[in-house]
Amino acid sequence: MKVLPLLIATLLAVAAAATIDILAKEGPVLQPIPPSAGRVLDDGELRSLGSATEWINTPPLTAAGLRGKVVLIDFWTYTCINWRRTLPYVRAWAEKYRDQGLVVIGVHSPEFGFEKDLANVRRAAMEQRVGYPIAVDNAMAIWRAFDNNYWPALYLVDAEGRVRYHHFGEGEYAEAERAIQELLTGAGSKGVAHDLVSVVGQGAEAPADWSSLSSQENYVGYERTEGFVSPGGTTRDVGRVYTAPARLDLNSWALTGAWTMERGAITLNQANGKIVYRFHARDLHLVMGPASRGTVVRFRVTIDGQPPGAAHGTDVDDQGYGTLDEQRMYQLIRQQKPIRDRLFEIEFLDGGAEVFSFTFG
Repeated sequence: MKVLPLLIATLLAVAAAATIDILAKEGPVLQPIPPSAGRVLDDGELRSLGSATEWINTPPLTAAGLRGKVVLIDFWTYTCINWRRTLPYVRAWAEKYRDQGLVVIGVHSPEFGFEKDLANVRRAAMEQRVGYPIAVDNAMAIWRAFDNNYWPALYLVDAEGRVRYHHFGEGEYAEAERAIQELLTGAGSKGVAHDLVSVVGQGAEAPADWSSLSSQENYVGYERTEGFVSPGGTTRDVGRVYTAPARLDLNSWALTGAWTMERGAITLNQANGKIVYRFHARDLHLVMGPASRGTVVRFRVTIDGQPPGAAHGTDVDDQGYGTLDEQRMYQLIRQQKPIRDRLFEIEFLDGGAEVFSFTFG
């Protein structure tokens, strides 16, 4: 689950205080609450939908137009692996309850600059089969109006415009769906089904292997990176040739070749630069792409010095070859058990690669 930088320390306090305004979900169904207990949204959060940069899959939606509907607000950004793993459920709820009064709105609040590009968002929405209404939140105005700090974050709003349930991050799917059912019934929908959706995530949407996950998300720009061990450390915003130590400890990483390390990313200045990373997880992903639109960058990955074979991800072949043709999340490794510490290496065969973050699953 992603959070905005420097806010982690405040989130626990926010969560503790949230019960004043938002009904926390404790059991299999919502507990009855008086009308004044939910936070009324028409003058704040839902009204902020009017500040959307653009709408996808729908004409603009308004707080007034949503009155009487149960609304599920899902904050996302298209490179977020945590959100990708929740998407099968949100997609299934949108389809199952659409005719019973549920309106699902995906609020796309970008993390990286390239996620503000409307063409990128449209392409990602099509590729990831996000068919419900999308509010493009490039100015983060809707995010701020909800006082949100997470990708993904789910808020359920009842027919009177009150937040009645929220959940941050992955999991709690049965609880969320039962909350949807109860709010729809409370809004007067007839024949609301009490069964739960059954989904099987494929590819990047598959649930993480939490039992073996010992590597956490790591950014590669100098502002937020951890575990960087190239001799000489980071050189900010100036290109230089990096080298890697002979051995890496778990969750450490290094560069070789001519790179420029910037605040939020690293850019390869010449062909044949590498990133090496010792990790412990079933899946390894990189958020990356060509630095210049319309170009293609070839790459090859290895695991423990060998082609990945059956451990290759969806964006490489069994020999580890792939290409960067757009800025997005690439799945590079998906292993079978047993999971243990592995040395990952990616070599870019052309210059011009831009890399943002590692994620695992």
